[in-house]
Formats: sequence, structure tokens, C-alpha cells
Amino acid sequence: MLQKREKVLLLRTFQGRTLRIVREHYLRPCVPCHSPLCPQPAACSHDGKLLSSDVTHYVIPDWKVVQDYLEILEFPELKGIIFMQTACQAVQHQRGRRQYNKLRNLLKDARHDCILFANEFQQCCYLPREGGESMEKWQTRSIYNAAVWYYHHCQDRMPIVMVTEDEEAIQQYGSETEGVFVISFKGILNVNKHRAQIEAFVRLQGASSKDSDLVSDILIHGMKARNRSIHGDVVVVELLPKNEWKGRTVALCENDCDDKASGESPSEPMPTGRVVGILQKNWRDYVVTFPSKEEVQSQGKNAQKILVTPWDYRIPKIRISTQQAETLQDFRVVVRIDSWESTSVYPNGHFVRVLGRIGDLEGEIATILVENSISVIPFSEAQMCEMPVNTPENPWKVSPEEEQKRKDLRKSHLVFSIDPKGCEDVDDTLSVRTLNNGNLELGVHIADVTHFVAPNSYIDIEARTRSRCRMCVIHRATTYYLADRRYDMLPSVLSADLCSLLGGVDRYAVSIMWELDKASYEIKKVWYGRTIIRSAYKLFYEAAQELLDGNLSVVDDIPEFKDLDEKSRQAKLEELVWAIGKLTDIARHVRAKRDGCGALELEGVEVRVQLDDKKNIHDLIPKQPLEVHETVAECMILANHWVAKKIWESFPHQALLRQHPPPHQEFFSELRECAKAKGFFIDTRSNKTLADSLDNAKDPHDPIVNRLLRSMATQAMSNALYFSTGSCAEEEFHHYGESYHIPVCGCNFVLVILKEFLFILIFCFLFEGLALDKYTHFTSPIRRYSDIVVHRLLMAAISKDKKMEIKGNLFSNKDLEELCRHINNRNRAAQHSQKQSTELFQCMYFKDKDPATEERCISDGVIYSIRTNGVLLFIPRFGIKGAAYLKNKDGLVISCGPDSCSEWKPGSLQRFQNKITSTTTDGESVTFHLFDHVTVRISIQASRCHSDTIRLEIISNKPYKIPNTELIHQSSPLLKSELVKEVTKSVEEAQLAQEVKVNIIQEEYQEYCQTKGTSLYTLLEEIRDLALLDVSNNYGI
Repeated sequence: MLQKREKVLLLRTFQGRTLRIVREHYLRPCVPCHSPLCPQPAACSHDGKLLSSDVTHYVIPDWKVVQDYLEILEFPELKGIIFMQTACQAVQHQRGRRQYNKLRNLLKDARHDCILFANEFQQCCYLPREGGESMEKWQTRSIYNAAVWYYHHCQDRMPIVMVTEDEEAIQQYGSETEGVFVISFKGILNVNKHRAQIEAFVRLQGASSKDSDLVSDILIHGMKARNRSIHGDVVVVELLPKNEWKGRTVALCENDCDDKASGESPSEPMPTGRVVGILQKNWRDYVVTFPSKEEVQSQGKNAQKILVTPWDYRIPKIRISTQQAETLQDFRVVVRIDSWESTSVYPNGHFVRVLGRIGDLEGEIATILVENSISVIPFSEAQMCEMPVNTPENPWKVSPEEEQKRKDLRKSHLVFSIDPKGCEDVDDTLSVRTLNNGNLELGVHIADVTHFVAPNSYIDIEARTRSRCRMCVIHRATTYYLADRRYDMLPSVLSADLCSLLGGVDRYAVSIMWELDKASYEIKKVWYGRTIIRSAYKLFYEAAQELLDGNLSVVDDIPEFKDLDEKSRQAKLEELVWAIGKLTDIARHVRAKRDGCGALELEGVEVRVQLDDKKNIHDLIPKQPLEVHETVAECMILANHWVAKKIWESFPHQALLRQHPPPHQEFFSELRECAKAKGFFIDTRSNKTLADSLDNAKDPHDPIVNRLLRSMATQAMSNALYFSTGSCAEEEFHHYGESYHIPVCGCNFVLVILKEFLFILIFCFLFEGLALDKYTHFTSPIRRYSDIVVHRLLMAAISKDKKMEIKGNLFSNKDLEELCRHINNRNRAAQHSQKQSTELFQCMYFKDKDPATEERCISDGVIYSIRTNGVLLFIPRFGIKGAAYLKNKDGLVISCGPDSCSEWKPGSLQRFQNKITSTTTDGESVTFHLFDHVTVRISIQASRCHSDTIRLEIISNKPYKIPNTELIHQSSPLLKSELVKEVTKSVEEAQLAQEVKVNIIQEEYQEYCQTKGTSLYTLLEEIRDLALLDVSNNYGI
């Protein structure tokens, strides 16, 4: 029985008038489905071609995918494709006759396994367009509805994969119907650096929450299956038949050299595919090493084509043309890829510049920067001309105009900062006082960076406009902290002077002040605004903690007290001690309230790299947690939360917030198994249950167990991201967890925060329920561009409340979302560079030591994971994690005799869930359990082409006994491990050798035309970057 409908078409005539056309539209109960799984083949009246019966799923492309990627859909390798009538009509009306005819010919071609389904004529598939619904949303909704019908029509026997580029559709429909998967057409290739030759993965958007064979990660096995794609490329993947699926290898592997020799059985088969197209290349600058002299000679004396080895294991060797291979063999060199021919095993590239000698500290640091696309060129003259002046001859002063606009807190409030010792960029201060009505006033005062960094100024464009240029590698967006240095986002006149809230000087600030109930500390009201402050004290954490504990002798280390008479000194000291104590009480109350909602405390570490006057490493000190750390963190988190609420209420579609989605449950599997080995149960259903489980998972005989479990929970968490509120619905603002890192700063040391290290708590709070449903970053505008954007939004919100004109144009949702992607990318680069620089200094310390004789190379280790050929260890003394093999490359297994000392013998390994047993051919056996303590030897696995790595070797299956000479040192509260005293000597020797050979190096530079200053190549790159900048908006064009 036909059903009559009316379709209304609005057409535009050549004269520009709108013509309304009403057409009759008849719906049928049966429309040919062209599937061999059709339960009613007679009723469907299949005529023409049928879909193949040997496919594992059907693919239904969205209208946008059909328009933009028809060339890929034409690949004969892609089978089981169903083109919906809605998508075909979109091509006809929006892409023209030529593209539409191309699609029609594809459907007619019997060699291609694809069919047309007339979904708009099927009674159950047709959906009328709703009022106010855009054409694009209706098309996507219609295609999804038809996909669901098709799945049920085939009696749920064939999974349907709907491919779309609409992220909202992926979020909305991804988990709606069992058996219908909504995913992105593309994914990013992620190569396994430990098995770069054979293992890579592609993570597609969507489909990750379904309980099905089709999961979000697709294995790409072997170089041939990658089809010349490189790590980071956006690729299109064809899913192979299920009988061709492979499993990922679970054995330990150091690098590519072990790929063929491991011989270990893989895990359970997982979805496996191959790359059939590259949508976007992610080529960048690569640091490479030229082959050694012997390797060059083996290629022939006149060889001009040289294969260079990238520093990153995940990148294939690159072929470049040069006659200077022998000259460059001792240097780290930057190259770029030009092309990759289909007939070639390796890509082609060209030489760009020299970074430094292999093994030289500066050269290795430069390598880390290039590999993370971090540019550290000085600020330009135009940018510096915008900066205010503050010199002894011309000191900076508060302007009378600003005094009229701002609230002056210099005489009414006791404002002070608590930061690491030697901190220069002080961007936050605190205050607390008693009001006339008896209530308390808590204040958080943040440096007013936006007063000095105006929108569209040169310094602002450095962090904003250039982020829109995909080809430009000059990105700021954050301050980069390495183990021995930092690269500021802002010039030092701001970051270390006028925007640094130093003690005893007037500064501009943006303040949030809450009125709190004097007894319950509940918030009564809040005030936002610009202020003028004068910080009374610049405290460091240890001094603040001593004052909190009642040890007043530390006052001698506080400069502000030195020139006071005894009476004034005592009065000011009592005032300061009261303020610190009251702040701590408030923080305890807020923390206790959050604990009730499921606050989660996870493990991490802050490792202080201490340098001497010559900028050489003097020590690595794991920093101990203090209560004042949490006090400061609570105040900052409270400020971030209230600012997030304010800017979202004023600008619900263009506010910058933080989003921390819940982690995938499968990431917690190893955590649950490890806890089970100790008799603990970890409930990961919510943040509350996870927090309670971790609190209960404590071994009274071994505190390391709880720290390792918390560390594993940290690694399972997904990363928090910035986003624009206009890009998703309010219910998706979920913030599963957030950590507040104590600001990193110092003139001769910095703090490095890594998940892999322990012995310090990174306070990680979960914001669910009514307490903290929205969150952003507001408290560090000196170090983060995101905070600058938030400051501008807050000022605009205040102006909006006062019904004043909003100064400066705010970002639209689209521009803000693009900026958020850039900032998220830069944050990941900052984290990676932090981690790599710390690992560099660790390796430099152990590199010159003899593991066989050096006592400090022997340490206690804890097993936290079992593999088929070894175990993963954590070294508490140095905060190191790494692999220890129980079976070497010669096939020998570890054996421990009566004296517990290990040796290699013929035998085999047998892995169980929570243990692994090594049995020799002589019948001797030794078993290693999870959380066992063993004695470990630490050495360095040197590499000429890549970064050095730390190597761990089990030398005894018994815990390490600390010698008497080290006992006192090990039990010290700060655990001064003396990791880097010998590094200083080796660095000085390397610098001396560099000076001796400076003339030789200059001659080598001249040979291959590498200048010490700005080269013509660099100049041309800068000109190209400038040409790509869109500055039309800045000049009103």
C-alpha cells in the first residue's frame, strides 16, 4: 500500500526569486535492498547486482563523505558499500552533473561491490524534515535512520558501519543502536615505537563503547599495509576479513632489531586493516643521523643517495642526496621529506640544517625541541617595541587612569604569594581577612597579563594568528619547561617583572574574592574585577609550611622581616601566621567537601633538577608533598571553577573550558589485575568508587603497592582538553578529573612533572555533581595562552553585567575551537619535551658509570607488570620505570642459584596471570610475582642514531639491601640521590673538546654551506610564513 506525502522544494530562479514547488512523494513498504541476507527476496524484487556475501560488514557513507571522498570509495578493494538515495541527491544538487554522473557510473559498474538504496521511498526509512532543522542535519539523520532499518531488515546478522565527518553525529548516534556503528572515515596512524617495522594502529572516532568485534583501534601489520603512510598521517583504512586478523605482540621489545627475533606468540586477534588512502600528510622536520663511515663506504665512494636514520623510531629511513655524508656523520641533522614514490621502500628528502654533535648536551636538547615542533627563536623587534619599560632610569608606575578604574587593595588587604624557592614568574597571590560582619573574605589575585598583551598586538599574534597557519612551526601557546631551562611564552619584561606579582611592588591583577561564612566556610557571594595589589611577602613552600607547623625560626629566611624592629616583626608575623592557617583551614574544608563527591588522589612526581652557577646539573631531588601545596592548589582550583561558571553564563556558545572525559574501561584492566594479585578489588565504574578502592588498596608491609596502583590509574586516565562551549551540549561538559600542578619556575632550577615518577602526590580532583561541573584555566596567564583568552572572556562578562561596551572582538565558536586544538597540541608537545629532557639527564648521569663496579647503579626494584619474556620494573630510588628481560636474545633464560644471584642458562619461560616462572634445562626454576622486590642493575643502552635509554637487569630475586654508607642518605626526607654530579665533569670535557675543534667545525660548515647565523633557507621560510598569515582582520580589511 502506497503512502502519499508531499515534498516542498525551494528553488532560486535566475532572477534571484525563491520558487516554492510542491511534489507528490509516494512511500512503499518494499524497496529493493540488494542484500543476499534479505529475509524476503521475492518481496524486495532484487534486480541488478547484489552485495557480496563474503564481507564482514556493510559500509554506509554519509552525504558529506560521498561528496568529498568519492575517489576513495571508488577503490575496488572497498566492498559492501551502500549509497543512500539521500546522499546521492546531495551530490547531484551540490556537486553538479559531472560528479553525479561519476557516482552513477560507479553504481552501474559490476566490478564494484556497491548498490543504491532508495531510502526516501521506503515507508520506515523516510523522515520528514523538522521545522528549523538544517538540510545537513536532516540528511545525516535520514541516512542514520535508514542504516538502522537496513540492519534490522537483515535480521541483525550484518554489522552496519556508517561513516561520517560530523562529530556531533558520532557523539549522538555512536552508542544508540547495537550493531550500527557510527565512525569517522579517517583515523590517525600511530606507530608502535618498540615495533616500528611491524605494528601500527589507527584509532577511529566513535564505535569505542560498543561490545563488539569492531573496536576503536585497528591494527596495521607490517610496512606494506601502511601503504607509505607515516606516523601521524590522517589515513583511510580498509578492514580486512576476520580470518586475516592478527594480534599485537605482548612480549617486551627494545627496538626494531628485535622484531624478527622475538618469536613470541601474539595476543588475541584484533581488527586488522590496511591503509588505502592518505587524506592528510603530517610531514614535519625530522632529526636524523647519517650512517657511520663504514656504512657510507659500503655504499660506494661516489654514492650521492644516502639513507639517514631518524631519531624517532616510528619514522622510516629517509633517502637524501648529498656528497657530505662523511662530514655530517657526527652531527644531528634536520631533514624534510619531499616525496615517497610508489615504487620505493623509503621516502625522499632534503637536508635543512645542522643541530649539533651527537651526544652534546645542546645538540640533544635541540633535537628534543625539533622533534616536538617547538621553536624557540627570540621575540622580534616589533614585539619588543610593544613592551612597557621598567628601568632604574625610567621605572614603571601605576597610571592615574588605572587607579580610577581598579579596586585598590594595597592598603586594605594582606596579599602574599607561596611559590617554589627562586621563582621568577609569580602569577598568583592569595589573601584572607575578616570582614566587619564577622565573615571571611578569601581572595585569589592573578597577574593581569591582558593589560599588557592587547588583542591583535604583535605579541598576541605570535601566540594566536600563527596558530592558524598549518605550515608554520612557530608556536607559542605555552611556556616550555625542560629539565635545565625554560622557554617563556612572553618576554621576560612581562613574565619575570611587570606581570610577576613580586613582593613589595605595585602590580595590576585580576581578582576573585569570595565572602565565606565564618563558621561553615560556605560561599555567600563572589566578586570579580581588576585590582591593584602590593604583595607583602614572597614566600616559598617550605617556609610557609614551617610557619603553618609553628616553627617561627624560619622567619630569618624571609627577606621582608629582616629590616623590621622586634615589635613590628612580631605583629606582622602573627598576622601572616594567622592568614596561612586560615587559608589552610578553608582548603581542608573544600577538600573534605570534594572527598564526599569522589575526589581522587593519583600518583605522580615533581622532580627538581638543581643546577649550579654554570648551569650544569648538580642534583635531582624528588620533591616531597607539603600541605601548603594542597592549600594553594585548592584556592587555584576554586578560582578556575568560578571563572568557568561566569564566562559560560555570559557566553554560553563561545567560552573556553576544560573537558576531561571518562577513561575507557578497558584501560583499567591491567590495574584491576594487578590489584587482584594483592587481594584488592578496584571498582572503576565511577570516580567515587575508584577513589574509595584506591584508598582501601593499602599493603601495611609495602607502601609502594598503593603508589604503583595510583600511578597505573593515572596512566589509564584520558588527557584533559580545552574546548569551545559552542561545539558540544552542556551535558557533555563532563570533567572526570583535573590536576593542578604547582607552578614551575626558578632561576637555577625547574620542576618537571611526570606520570612515570612517584614519591610526590599530584592532587587530582574529580569534578562531578554540583560542586565543579564546569572548569577552565584562569590562574597562569604568564605561562598559558588559554588563560589569556579566559581573562579576556571574564573582562567581557564583567562589562556585559555592567551593560558596558565589550572592548575587543571575542573569538567565534569556530575560531575558538580551532585555537583550542592548537593549544591542546602545544600542551602535548610541552609534556613530551619535559619527559624526554628529564630522561636525557638521567641517561647522562648513568652513562659514564661502570654498572659492574659502581654501587649507585645497583638498586631495589618492584615488579608491576608481567610480559611473556620479562617484567616491567619500578625503581623507587630514582623514580625510573623500565623493562627487565627474563629471556635474552640468545634464547637463554634467567636462573637464580642458592645465593639468589642470577645467571643465564638454557631453558624456557611460562607466564601466568600474576607471575612468571623461569625453568632451566637442569630443572632449576625461579618465579617472579607481581609486586615482588628484586635487586636491579642500572646501565645505559647507548644508541648512535636514537636517544640513549636506561636498561634494567635483574641480578638477584631478593630485595636490595642498602649498604650502611647509603642508609642515612636514602632515608633523608628529600632523597638527594646525587644523580648528576659526574654529569657536570663530562659536560665540561665535551665543551672543552668543542672549543678545541671550533676551527675544524667552521671549516666543515663552509663545506656544506651551513652558516652560523640566519641562512638564506631560514629567511625564505620566514617569508613564506609571513605570506601565509591572515592579517586582514587586524586592519579592518
